[in-house]
Amino acid sequence: MGNVDQIIKEVDGSMRIEGMELTEENKDNIRICLSDSSRCEEIKQSLIAKYSHQYQV
Repeated sequence: MGNVDQIIKEVDGSMRIEGMELTEENKDNIRICLSDSSRCEEIKQSLIAKYSHQYQV
């Protein structure tokens, strides 16, 4: 098992303990972030914008 797969497995296990599960999209985003920091920044900004807008008070 590769390092990336091990990281995803550990994150998924931790999330499951908390009653949550990683989607395939989440796993793909982790893979991207571990291999391409510029794309990771794009993903991060996209998620921040999505959830900031969704939960604004």
